[in-house]
Amino acid sequence: MGLLINLALLLVGFVFLIKGADVFVDGASDTARKFRVPKMLIGLTIVSFGTSAPELAVSIQSILSGKGDILLGNVIGSNILNILLILGLSALVGTLHVNTATVKKEIPVLILITIAFTVVLSDKIFGLGENLFTRQDGIILLLFFCVFIYYLFGMANRKTGTENGVTEKKSVKKETSKTEKVTEVKTEKVTEVKTEKVAETKKETDEEGEVNLVKAVLMVVFGLVGIVFGSDLVVKGASEIAATFGVSQRIISLTIVALGTSLPELVTSVIATRKGEYDIAIGNIVGSDIFNIGIVAGLPVALLGGVGGSAFSVVDIAALVISPIVLYFFARRGHRIGFKKGIAFLLMFVVYYSYVIMGSFA
Repeated sequence: MGLLINLALLLVGFVFLIKGADVFVDGASDTARKFRVPKMLIGLTIVSFGTSAPELAVSIQSILSGKGDILLGNVIGSNILNILLILGLSALVGTLHVNTATVKKEIPVLILITIAFTVVLSDKIFGLGENLFTRQDGIILLLFFCVFIYYLFGMANRKTGTENGVTEKKSVKKETSKTEKVTEVKTEKVTEVKTEKVAETKKETDEEGEVNLVKAVLMVVFGLVGIVFGSDLVVKGASEIAATFGVSQRIISLTIVALGTSLPELVTSVIATRKGEYDIAIGNIVGSDIFNIGIVAGLPVALLGGVGGSAFSVVDIAALVISPIVLYFFARRGHRIGFKKGIAFLLMFVVYYSYVIMGSFA
């Protein structure tokens, strides 16, 4: 009976996840168009941070419960899954077009913060005793994340300034051309007619824009609620099922918990790819992975204290670092991630998780 209840929780959770992600992507896309914000920036902030909410909730709960392995395994597993599984599946749905700024800036930032995370976590590898993730380590990761956020706001300001400048130039050029071609009498008549039409159009646009903005915000909010609620049901149901068979915390965190908390990213990126919102699909994954390390791992530890990480092997750390590096080289070549590269990601996913699962029986 208990097993059936947990399976039901999984199914209901999947429904909330899929519908919530669909609504969330539409709302985020509309918000980007309304404020003329690049979709990549929306993907790197609202979508990626929103879909990482389950990971943050799990991390806080795990550190409060004294289960540090779940916190670290959740972050390590989620970041590996995001790139190898989610981008792999997304590339099978449709060819992902990668923005130049993503290749030159965002992905390198992800690589740097991932390396920083592995360095502070790998005390045992460097002969410094057991692996410990201390409060100081959490603060270091938070600083990396703050630099990333500063860059995002700088990018948004530059984009807005450029668009405003181009709009002003086009407006001046258009008015000058009209003045040269139209006589004084006709200009007065045309101006009167156009003034009335522009006033009416502007009024309609403002009203429509206000309605669209409210609708977009509501879609973002309700979509996020569905994502978080669905993820919670999935993780609870899956964890109970796994615990029934006596699986270790490391295995649970790297597989069931990581997969459950990464389902929002999975559904969001796949749906975004199907809708042609490639910037959101890529930005969601890159932003989520940076958020996972800087906030999901860094913030709880910086505020609540350090945890141990002795259960994780060199292979786990290597997979964590190699994944974004492979993403960089795949994205750099042709600025596209197509079917073949998606298959390569999925093969790497299968190899790593075969090691994880086989190791649990050793």
